[in-house]
Amino acid sequence: MSSPYDRDLEKNPANYQPLTPLTFLERSAATYPDHPAVRHGAKVFTYAEFYARCRRLGSALDARSIGKGDTVAIVSANTPPMLEAHYGVPMTKAVVNTINFRLSAKEIAFILDHGEAKVLIVDPEFSALCKEALSLCDAKPFVIDIEDEEYDGPSERIGEVTYEDFIAGGDPEFAWAMPDDEWDAIALNYTSGTTGNPKGVVYHHRGAYLLAMGNVVTASMPRHPRYLWTLPMFHCNGWCFTWSVSVQAGTHVCLRRVNAGEIYESLATYNVTHMCGAPVVMSFLINASNEERRELTGPVEFFTAAAPPPAAVLADMEEAGFKVTHLYGLTETYGPSVVNAWHDEWDGLPADARAAIKARQGVRYNVLEALSVRDPETMEEVPRNGTAMGEVMFRGNVVMKGYLKNPKATADAFAGGWFHSGDLGVWHEDNYIQLKDRSKDIIISGGENISSIEVEDVLYKHSAISACAVVAKQDDKWGETPVAFIELKPGHEGLTPEEVTAYCREHLAGYKCPRIVVFGPLPKTSTGKIQKFKLRDQAAAI
Repeated sequence: MSSPYDRDLEKNPANYQPLTPLTFLERSAATYPDHPAVRHGAKVFTYAEFYARCRRLGSALDARSIGKGDTVAIVSANTPPMLEAHYGVPMTKAVVNTINFRLSAKEIAFILDHGEAKVLIVDPEFSALCKEALSLCDAKPFVIDIEDEEYDGPSERIGEVTYEDFIAGGDPEFAWAMPDDEWDAIALNYTSGTTGNPKGVVYHHRGAYLLAMGNVVTASMPRHPRYLWTLPMFHCNGWCFTWSVSVQAGTHVCLRRVNAGEIYESLATYNVTHMCGAPVVMSFLINASNEERRELTGPVEFFTAAAPPPAAVLADMEEAGFKVTHLYGLTETYGPSVVNAWHDEWDGLPADARAAIKARQGVRYNVLEALSVRDPETMEEVPRNGTAMGEVMFRGNVVMKGYLKNPKATADAFAGGWFHSGDLGVWHEDNYIQLKDRSKDIIISGGENISSIEVEDVLYKHSAISACAVVAKQDDKWGETPVAFIELKPGHEGLTPEEVTAYCREHLAGYKCPRIVVFGPLPKTSTGKIQKFKLRDQAAAI
């Protein structure tokens, strides 16, 4: 028997609309049309202009028959076209695929093929990289060249049209449509922390909407925040801040070159209120010279993920005028969906005690329904005692749809009705989780995921190497950095660390290459398994 609350009360267009972050921009453009939405060098776009440009992009793509289920890829620095792609592409019901420009041409070629890219938008800084990738892939996307006055390095035109000419043919009043269903895909992001080829993580409109809103709450964003783009927009769609900033009609301050001088210049010039970044960005800020530093007009909310900041770094950041909040998440959870929610009473603790608390990953975002630490075999929760280890698991609307064209990996990831992060941690009695190890041996360096297994696979192919292991070493600049421990085959003792690094650079993206190489026998168990925990101790002592 149906409930009286269900009888004659049906969904209809008046009471039910699919959630999508596209409406954030539409509202802000209607409410604050003259407020600055995007700054990039000398360029300033108001919300009315920003919205019109996104609609022009959507219209121009629509004219090329780009629509639902099609993939539009973009390789770009933090520029207005990169930001506009987050709105203009899904306005056609297509899927935006922001590609990590630090990947190799081979990796980018795989992504273009796997995602079946119909369009590729290319930043001038990465034209040579994309040209090589296009020569290696089967996909033949329509290529669009970005022209950017803020870039003065080498480049070449590899596309059929420039970005500005392309959107000039679009309609600024384009009547874009809401998604048919909020479950429809909005974005495709590729993991970089796996063995073999990366996996394509599919986001839906509902999750993007909710995580963007969750960021606004977590970051305590007021009306008209000023957000500095030091976090790459290709990282989980800029942790969804590409959409969050538009919720409160904030100003996106784009930044092509992430260095101390330009960061401080932007912070002071535009009175920046919020920013995100990997530990390397904090290193830039606290190690800046007196010539690079600028006086800040007020405190800056700084959100960081990856490895927790050391106590000394936190102290230096606070002294420099930054309020640091530690976040945690994965590509599969739209970026950060766990926050180290701070308690005021913790402010009075000694610096080391505060740092120990900040090292915890924290509690779930408001928009994540459940966060747990469980035994992956029994699926039982581990005791909340700070010592019992388990796998960190997520459940909710800000978890991916799944992996593109990979049903087995999707099923494995969702086994037991929870998303399995692959990260091992403990649950403290105050409900805060803390990572202790990574079951997949992921190293997070400069905000980038590096699979130790992937690096080891390359090293094992070297003719002089008989055994190897790659582990993370804490690094004040990069958060973590890879260290390679290597046993050499007899007769190859002349191999140098520099030669190993050069070899790795031939087969891996530069950021994945070991920064330290140590030769010698590897500690092993009686069954021959390499004892990585001992190597981590050795790496920490280097």
